[in-house]
Amino acid sequence: MAEKAAKKTETPTGGSRPRLMLMDGHSLAYRAFFALPAENFTTATGQPTNAIYGFASMLANTLRDEAPTHFAVAFDVSRKTWRSAEFTEYKANRSKTPDEFKGQVELIGELLDAMHVTRFAVEGFEADDVIATLATQAEAEGFDVLIVTGDRDSFQLVSDHTTVLYPTKGVSELTRFTPEKVVEKYGLTPAQYPDFAALRGDPSDNLPGIPGVGEKTAAKWINQFGSFAELVERVEEVKGKAGQNLRDHLESVKLNRRLTELERQVELGKAVTELERPAYDRKGVAMILDTLEIRNPSLRERLFAVDPGGEEAEDAPVVADGVELDGTVLATGELAGWLAGHDGEALGVATVGTWALGAGSVAEVALAAADGKAAWFDPTELDEADESAWTSWLADADRPKVLHNAKSVMRVFAEHDWSVAGVAMDTALAAYLVKPGRRSFDLDALSLEYLHRELAPAAAADGQLAFGADEGAEAEALMIQARAVLDLGEAFEGRLQEVGAADLLRDMELPTSALLARMERHGIAADREHLGAMEQMFAGAVQQAVKEAHEAAGHDFNLGSPKQLQEVLFGELNLPKTKKTKTGYTTDADALAWLAGQTENELPVIMLRHREQAKLRVTVEGLVKTIAADGRIHTTFNQTVAATGRLSSTDPNLQNIPVRTDEGRAIRRGFVVGEGFESLMTADYSQIELRVMAHLSQDAGLTEAFTSGEDLHTTAAAQVFSVERSAVDAEMRRKIKAMSYGLAYGLSAFGLSQQLNIDAGEARGLMDAYFERFGGVRDYLRRVVDEARATGYTATIFGRRRYLPDLNSDNRQRREAAERMALNAPIQGTAADIVKIAMLNVDKALREARLSSRMLLQVHDEIVLEIAPGERAAAEELVRREMAGAVTLRVPLGVSVGAGRDWESAAH
Repeated sequence: MAEKAAKKTETPTGGSRPRLMLMDGHSLAYRAFFALPAENFTTATGQPTNAIYGFASMLANTLRDEAPTHFAVAFDVSRKTWRSAEFTEYKANRSKTPDEFKGQVELIGELLDAMHVTRFAVEGFEADDVIATLATQAEAEGFDVLIVTGDRDSFQLVSDHTTVLYPTKGVSELTRFTPEKVVEKYGLTPAQYPDFAALRGDPSDNLPGIPGVGEKTAAKWINQFGSFAELVERVEEVKGKAGQNLRDHLESVKLNRRLTELERQVELGKAVTELERPAYDRKGVAMILDTLEIRNPSLRERLFAVDPGGEEAEDAPVVADGVELDGTVLATGELAGWLAGHDGEALGVATVGTWALGAGSVAEVALAAADGKAAWFDPTELDEADESAWTSWLADADRPKVLHNAKSVMRVFAEHDWSVAGVAMDTALAAYLVKPGRRSFDLDALSLEYLHRELAPAAAADGQLAFGADEGAEAEALMIQARAVLDLGEAFEGRLQEVGAADLLRDMELPTSALLARMERHGIAADREHLGAMEQMFAGAVQQAVKEAHEAAGHDFNLGSPKQLQEVLFGELNLPKTKKTKTGYTTDADALAWLAGQTENELPVIMLRHREQAKLRVTVEGLVKTIAADGRIHTTFNQTVAATGRLSSTDPNLQNIPVRTDEGRAIRRGFVVGEGFESLMTADYSQIELRVMAHLSQDAGLTEAFTSGEDLHTTAAAQVFSVERSAVDAEMRRKIKAMSYGLAYGLSAFGLSQQLNIDAGEARGLMDAYFERFGGVRDYLRRVVDEARATGYTATIFGRRRYLPDLNSDNRQRREAAERMALNAPIQGTAADIVKIAMLNVDKALREARLSSRMLLQVHDEIVLEIAPGERAAAEELVRREMAGAVTLRVPLGVSVGAGRDWESAAH
């Protein structure tokens, strides 16, 4: 932990003075907003956080580097100030605040409140005036003052004891403006800066300058006459056209001078001596960061490192926020006795292990019991009795274990042939069910939020990474983790009951994690030669596209540079302009597709092909790199990423392999049946989201379309367009298919118009016609949003909740994003739950039938199995039965099954 900041700081002259740091909150937040792309910093509900993240990062760095003893942040209240009252055009030229920025200043204020930072906002005054008042008072009280702001008017406050830290690159680099620096930059003293600014004018504040008079002339006049007042007194002495322009605009310049002078006597109600930095509400800070889904460990560590109350006592025992552990580093021969002493008790388990490309090992294990006892041992130093006791305890379903990220633990343990049963709680899965919108489920963050407890500094964020070299520190940290896991398990028991998710954890998520651990260990065989050839093919296609793009442009350029591409498309080729962004005209895929339809120029088409081929090359390259020594690819399945409950995969991501393109099908041919097995089998649900929508909406027409056994989209199109089924053409079917799936994903009329390339009016008419025929769907979609707005969450038919607080937001963008999620979550979430039930039922049936066939993958709504010789017919019958009977809906579940030597040939 960081030490408390010193109460005094040494000055250049050797004196000892307290140090006050003042920040212009709105100015710095606005700079942070433009320094970081909003699309990279957005919560699941659509709340941008780029300004918050950038501000917090700069705040942490500045507090660390400057170590102020006192601190405050000033904010603007509105644009109505004493300046706008005197000059109605003051700042009137400023553009509308971007929607993405709105609301972020308020959230920054909440973060500062949790840090117990004093913040000022005074009606009728700007943040600069508040800062000027505090700086003036602080100097008089014997403080050194640091002002962090992006407003140059603050340079007038610079003195021997006041320094301005001015951002010169986003918010990451600050330039120190001392009196010497101001003179070096402008050739003027800080006291002369308002005179200079008045003559120069300020376009950002809409203060008019003098025609023909720039910064050099303004500075020359101030130096020549000594001050603005003297210049006005002797204005007739200024010669030439510039002098005449000065006299012609003298009144506006005088107004400028009044407005650029900062007010130093704002009534604040708080003295600078009251701004000493107190300790944070650390739980509050963590909760705000988690709510905003800002979980960058580095930022969190930097913020907490400058907490004035973060000093820890030296020589502290093994303590985690008041929970003292009686920890023991077990020697060889002691584990069996320790386990016997805690027989029948639930134990928290923490482990340090590694896993890479199909191979893993366990380096150390810690156990913790409710009585405060804890133990640490090295698995490589177990004797025969210890090994027997340990494996027996792990495999005993009647001996409860509490784990964090149980799937990862089981996957690594399996490399030692350690079977795990009796997992009573997985704290990561429990946290996910309680708050499915979180982006991270790190053990330390959960401990801080739910236990108000910080883990030892040596502890890794997820409990799976190695610590330092000192065994004592390793053992201590891991035992503290094990105790936190145990206590979190108890904390989540009640919370799961509160949100109705206890059954989901016990009956669905925990069994699924055990199944996924086995699937990850199995992996799927890969044809390295085939995938390698595809990688070369895509690399060649990329190079060919680069060559063609250069020919189309008439010269070489970097296809990966948006700036260079903008110059070629819109400057040199003068193609129609796309949507304007702060970095120029957009060149994303939608924009290029639009350009391809608007012009006969071949470059947009070439660029689209280049990006697609480059994406495919990266995909195949990633597959080749992840082929393990056993010739198989072992992906990692994620249960806690998608808030809807869907599974995802990483290292490699098998969800991003195209299904409907020739290239995607060719890539799938690289996944093959492994040695000792006969074939791969794929099984998936047909139109599961639409079947779920029919069930939830109880719409008679949609239900009839499914139960008739005829093609859904053709039947629905016949009803919407009022024609016979035989008269439905491909275009009609395409529109209704897009409509049906779009409604299940919260698609708006505008979105439908974009997808079908029709105008918004036609799209709205199509939606109205659809709802006229399928009124139950319309009523359901309205009802689900209204109910979610009242309760704050949606739920699947199995009780999986998704919380959407932004349904009641006064920010239209956030509210509409939450409404789309409310439409989508019950449908997608129920479909995801059905797939998990089907997986569990198929796996159980395979084992009960004593078949050697096994499940390998789950991608989208499909499962992939590896079929042992002679078992295909039995496996297919079993798979069809278990998937179709996974749940009873108002419409039947359609299941398609296929088999072949590779993933593609097994398609159906």
